[in-house]
Amino acid sequence: MSQALDEAPASGPAAPAVHTTQHPPSLAAVKGDRPLRILLPSYRSNPTTGGQGVYMRHITKALLDLGHEVDVISGPPYPNTDKRAGLIKLPSLDLYANPHPILSIRPWMFASPIDLFEWWSHATGGFSEPYTFGERMARYARGTWADYDICHDNQTLCWGLLKMRDMGLPVVGTIHHPITMDRRIDVGAAKTLKLKLLKKRWYSFLNMQIKVARQLDPLIVVSESTRRDVVREFGVEADKTRLVLHGIDHIQFRPMPHVKRRDDLIVTCASADVPLKGLIFLIRAYAKLLKTYPDLKLRVIGKLREGNTSDELRRLGIMDKVEFVSGITDEEMTELYNEATMSISPSVYEGFGFPAGEAMSCGTPVITTNGGSLPEVIGDAGLVVQHSDPDALAKAISTYLDAPELRARYGIAARERILDQFKWERAARDCVDVYRETIAHADHRLQAARA
Repeated sequence: MSQALDEAPASGPAAPAVHTTQHPPSLAAVKGDRPLRILLPSYRSNPTTGGQGVYMRHITKALLDLGHEVDVISGPPYPNTDKRAGLIKLPSLDLYANPHPILSIRPWMFASPIDLFEWWSHATGGFSEPYTFGERMARYARGTWADYDICHDNQTLCWGLLKMRDMGLPVVGTIHHPITMDRRIDVGAAKTLKLKLLKKRWYSFLNMQIKVARQLDPLIVVSESTRRDVVREFGVEADKTRLVLHGIDHIQFRPMPHVKRRDDLIVTCASADVPLKGLIFLIRAYAKLLKTYPDLKLRVIGKLREGNTSDELRRLGIMDKVEFVSGITDEEMTELYNEATMSISPSVYEGFGFPAGEAMSCGTPVITTNGGSLPEVIGDAGLVVQHSDPDALAKAISTYLDAPELRARYGIAARERILDQFKWERAARDCVDVYRETIAHADHRLQAARA
């Protein structure tokens, strides 16, 4: 519907977005199978940024496959969108990509309150991207909101969404999991008071997200676990939530009969520097297992940085035993899952858990913790253990290592579960049902206001 926009030059302010869509304005009720015109906001949308970027890529494609029109509106790093989708780029200062962000202040920023606030927040330890993205998006939407039937937010949960809703555009929110969980675990893992305070400052954007989430109706949640946590953590009314399970790319992540599955390789996909992902507990379990299985290998899809994980590897004396791989393609990841004896998701908490689902889709035996929604993903097609418990992880891994027939049975069951319950087409259809409900309610409110 719209064309990709050029980014602002590094030496000047963020350039305003320019829209090229020419749809006639309409807030008429959308009924039946008429294609919808959908705006998908996401302040960071590249798949390398995490699960929200993965979600954006796949839900966009699935909605397009159903015949709907989609524009993605995003700040940098920008998404890898389907060629059929429009991409509206809202350039930010992108300070996390700047090697000297504090020194990047320029005189023109004082004429741009949004840019100045983004710089000031970053310089003082805050994370303002959801807020500043929302303000830029609302400014952009003043002349374009009527080009769309629905706006489906990807956990931006910014004030700008409410401004767009007040313009007349129906808005649906999605919450993958409440970031209050990340904050609690991250602050708890900080080693010094100064670091705890800095982390609390970084998570200050949550004050906005909680208040906005309470005012959005409906809110899509991606698991029953997320629903419970959003109600408890954000104070959202349960009847405003709609459950739409994620999908898994079952075509990309598939069994590869030509790849020989090893009997000595554990694979996990986890950020080494994010306490929420629980990698440190898997490393401790692995260190215990090496005493019984000295040839056992652990390969981590992720990058090792200096921090708690590297310190733990040195303390245990296994720095040279754990291999970290990063920058691999989806095809290479699929081959790795097919080669693995098993895949582990050791997270302390997950709103959904794409790595577990992708490994399952490859027919790989999976072990997860009971952190968040992981038990909903794995069902009865794998082993589930208590989170943050290295002994429980070691016992489950040992069970798999000693029982090749069990591994084979769970691998088959895992693939069948993904095909049965976690296809993106189903996820997109469920989203569209929520869209149509939201549009109908918006029309009803508009007609009531006019009466």
